[in-house]
Amino acid sequence: MAIELSINGQPRRYDGDEEQPLLWYLRDDLGLVGTRFGCGLGLCGACTVLLGDNAVRSCVMPMSAMQGSRVTTIEGLGVGSLHALQIAWIQNAVPQCGYCQSGQLMQAAALINANPAPTDEDITGAMSGNLCRCGTYPRIHIAIKRAAATLVDRKPKA
Repeated sequence: MAIELSINGQPRRYDGDEEQPLLWYLRDDLGLVGTRFGCGLGLCGACTVLLGDNAVRSCVMPMSAMQGSRVTTIEGLGVGSLHALQIAWIQNAVPQCGYCQSGQLMQAAALINANPAPTDEDITGAMSGNLCRCGTYPRIHIAIKRAAATLVDRKPKA
């Protein structure tokens, strides 16, 4: 059975193994290598993408669950220009090794989509499943707050 879905706004059709994880479709078939393989168990967050507006672990999402889905990867986060999160990441020198950062950014995007003005507690809760070996958590917090403030400031006043 062919699976129809959207990846970064582009319609896609998948005709392969329905149990293959979304991660490998993104990386191997589409060449979208910004989404990383980490643990393969959905525990570290390196493979996080958006499914609709929600953060999911692509390493444990079978293609069979993707019918009609809208998936956004790190490559689709800032289409045309950098997303406010990407700008804040750069301004706050968040990455060190950078391996986990695409997953961190996608998790942060889901947070800001759901909660445009997250508190420190909200950020800690939302980001707790994304691991960073380099320990850049304080800079991640600052960058999320900065990006959220920027996005709130850009919203038209009613």
